[in-house]
Amino acid sequence: MADRLDWHVESGLPPDVAGTVLTVGTFDGVHAGHRLVLERLAARAAATGLRSVLVTFEPHPLEVVNPAAAPHLLTVGDEKLEVLAESTLDYLAILPFTAALAQYDASTFVDAVLRERFGMRELLIGYDHGFGRGRSGDATVLKELGAKRGFGVEVVPPVMGPDGRPVSSTFIRRAIAGGDLERAAGALGRPYGISGTVIVGERRGRTLGYRTLNLSVPPARKLLPPDGVYAVRVCTPLGTFGGMVNLGGRPTFDDPTWTLEAHLFDTAPDLYGRRVRVDVIHRLRETRKFGSAAELVEQLGRDEQAARHVLRDD
Repeated sequence: MADRLDWHVESGLPPDVAGTVLTVGTFDGVHAGHRLVLERLAARAAATGLRSVLVTFEPHPLEVVNPAAAPHLLTVGDEKLEVLAESTLDYLAILPFTAALAQYDASTFVDAVLRERFGMRELLIGYDHGFGRGRSGDATVLKELGAKRGFGVEVVPPVMGPDGRPVSSTFIRRAIAGGDLERAAGALGRPYGISGTVIVGERRGRTLGYRTLNLSVPPARKLLPPDGVYAVRVCTPLGTFGGMVNLGGRPTFDDPTWTLEAHLFDTAPDLYGRRVRVDVIHRLRETRKFGSAAELVEQLGRDEQAARHVLRDD
């Protein structure tokens, strides 16, 4: 069935693709462990002459299977696509994860989706991966299926963190939720980013001498660090700039509205309506109420010095 003529149409792959070496998973965060899988995938594609494909899902499977247990995500919307675009992956396929798909057992998913739809000839999976109903498609089951169906299975070992534990999306989520951005960056292989569109704010920052970029509120499923002031790098269509950001409300002005306001150092580009990414480097302090705007400005000066120091040494 894998050689039938219409699998290219169903998968969206070009007709000159003779077959694929494939991996599958949520790949939330595209962390160091994920990147090792992608590197092995590229190596197998080069060795076999097959095209490399990542099959991933939208939404996260737990949002369908067990919404109460669904995690906040490290990468939402185009964020994951932007990271994957920097890899050597040939093709990315995003499958809508539905209640019907959740009922597929491992063998049905392999046959109906991976082999018939995407022309899979070889499969690479992470050491702890499982798919199909109840995550029944673990390494042992998939190797047995491969032996029966005639496709190879390679299990990619974990990438170990400095603490001797495997890097995982769960580990990174805990680090970010605790404000440990350095540990998260080590596991991700890059700073943790929050993307958004620059919108018009209340223009209060410029009256304080600290003009800011106000970003649209991230999607509800995006994992955010604790409220506070952070040293950041802001990646924009005009370049990357150092700065500092406030996540949270503005208690000095009795404004509890959650905002993401970034002050860029030594520049004030017009970026209204443009998409930017804030790479969060280091937490400087908590958000707190000051007795006056003048006290806040004094603290912002100290924050700026601290942020410049962090970014200089980063």
